[in-house]
Amino acid sequence: MDRASRRSFLRSAGATIGLAPLCWNKLLFSQPRNSSQRSLASTNRVPIEWAFVSAKKYGDPYNEVSLDVEILDPQGAKQLVPAYWAGGQTWKVRYASHSAGRYSFHSVCTDTGNPDLHDRTGSITVSDYKGDNPLYQHGPVSVSNDKRHFAHADGTPFFWLGDTWWFGLCKRFGWPDDFKALTTDRVKKGFSVVQITSGLNPEATGGGTSPFDPRSMNEAGYAWEDNYTRINPKYWDLADTRMQYLVDHGLVPCIVGAWGYHLPPMGVEKMQKHWRYMIARWGALPVVWCLAGELTMPFWPPRTAGEVEELKRQGLTIADRRKRDSAFQKSGWTDVARFIRNNDPYHRLLTLHPQAMHSCLDQIDDPGLLDFELLQTNHDDWWGTPASLQLLTDELQKTPRIPVMIGEVSYEGLQQHNRQEVVRFGFWSAILSGEAGHTYGAGGIFEMESSKEPYGRTPDGDWHSYLDKPWNVAAQFPGAQQISWGKELLQQFEWWRLEPRPEWVEPHWTPEKYRLPYSAFIPGELAIVYLPTLLRDKPDSLHQWISPTVSHLDPQVKYDAFWFCPSTAKEEAIPEVHVKADGTWIAPVPNEMVDWVLVIAKAGLRRGSRNDAVAGVSRRGEVISGSVGACS
Repeated sequence: MDRASRRSFLRSAGATIGLAPLCWNKLLFSQPRNSSQRSLASTNRVPIEWAFVSAKKYGDPYNEVSLDVEILDPQGAKQLVPAYWAGGQTWKVRYASHSAGRYSFHSVCTDTGNPDLHDRTGSITVSDYKGDNPLYQHGPVSVSNDKRHFAHADGTPFFWLGDTWWFGLCKRFGWPDDFKALTTDRVKKGFSVVQITSGLNPEATGGGTSPFDPRSMNEAGYAWEDNYTRINPKYWDLADTRMQYLVDHGLVPCIVGAWGYHLPPMGVEKMQKHWRYMIARWGALPVVWCLAGELTMPFWPPRTAGEVEELKRQGLTIADRRKRDSAFQKSGWTDVARFIRNNDPYHRLLTLHPQAMHSCLDQIDDPGLLDFELLQTNHDDWWGTPASLQLLTDELQKTPRIPVMIGEVSYEGLQQHNRQEVVRFGFWSAILSGEAGHTYGAGGIFEMESSKEPYGRTPDGDWHSYLDKPWNVAAQFPGAQQISWGKELLQQFEWWRLEPRPEWVEPHWTPEKYRLPYSAFIPGELAIVYLPTLLRDKPDSLHQWISPTVSHLDPQVKYDAFWFCPSTAKEEAIPEVHVKADGTWIAPVPNEMVDWVLVIAKAGLRRGSRNDAVAGVSRRGEVISGSVGACS
């Protein structure tokens, strides 16, 4: 990426300091306090950071003092931006502008008698961004005007293709080699989002109760001190490095604040402080917020060795505690969501990750707080597919309309199943049914399995082990490349205009016959039809195939058509398209007995084609070296 975005957090009043380990260029507002304003320079949408250092010593700075900075933009609008405690007697603020021009600011501290922290003033002169990072060129991700998809701030369509790195900040997945290697691979494959948890992770022994699960540590320890006494700034310094690296390489971090069942031991007030800290640290980046993971799911086993006996003394069972926790999590996370809405000065998109096979809208008391749905569907290979499709299509019918997508589906390779054909099916069937984007996941990557430090057993119920491949092996599972080819194909057209039209193809899928064709159209311009398998000419025929009948084509339009093989990106051209007077056409049958995508496009509509598809195929089982091919 360009130099400007690579150094984005390091900009302030002068020279910059390089990354790895990340050091912030410091502008310190400290004694002696002079009367002149501080004048800073920045680039539009690229975060700038400056620091305030207190001569007054606080015994517990994190819990004793809160600092905000009020910023006045060139149009006269105000934003209240939270600062974060950086350790010692230092607080820092990060800010990303939304337009070029002159901004002014002054600090607001709860200790109004501290002249180093309260009522410090200054200005920021912001110039236009001239680099090539699309997250700064076009702005952060927002909901499109049609409420069905995503777009950048300037209206440029954004194709969400996510990868799942729940444990992406842990030390098993080391910085810099491991993190850079997987980032390189995902950028090369066309991913645009990484879903990652802040440090209060899933599958935590004790469900967030101290002592914390060591699998969530990074090289500086845990995100919080024991019993959630205070934030550990050194943990977050290392997490900053990783988040910044994703953004520098064009990837949007979709940050999960915590797994849902951390809320009961932590409490709503401390969880709100946790979120305030994240907003202060990362809100200036072009991120997306995910309120919590599996929001209402209670921690299943006992949190502590003595919990069952203690519950007995109260006349309760572990089932009673689970029910109580689930209810508390629903109401408590609703309070946290309102807090985020009231305290995020950038109004980044907010969603949640629900329990499997639940609507996001049923997980909190006020679903209007959410910008889009990020569903968790079934993980059980082909057997779970019908229920997953039913959940997606049900949610797409709800009003008011918001984008709906699958944020956790069948992890490729999980527990030795969910092969690449299931992954391809999950992508194409959902996208052509109206999904706003799609997130991929691989067993071995979501938990950052390591050959040197195995992930081990999960405490969620029965203490089982996934036996997944190490992350660097899982990174080369073929499904990731294959759905990225799907995204590349769709981006050759105005994919955001596609409308699901299953009934315009015969035969077409139904909940009972879910492996029949899926289709979406731009009427008069484009039809895309996915065939999970070729259609038999007769129920008992052997290797005798037919193509589906496509209707609602315009006989007056000249069309180009081709078959696209989603497992190889190979194309088979169709020489001519002869649409009947009734608007129907049947394509010739392709050569191989695999799944296919049929593309019928108005002549000249396609913006480009893939010429080196076969050469780009990743070999199954290839291992990424932790230090080879990393992004610079």
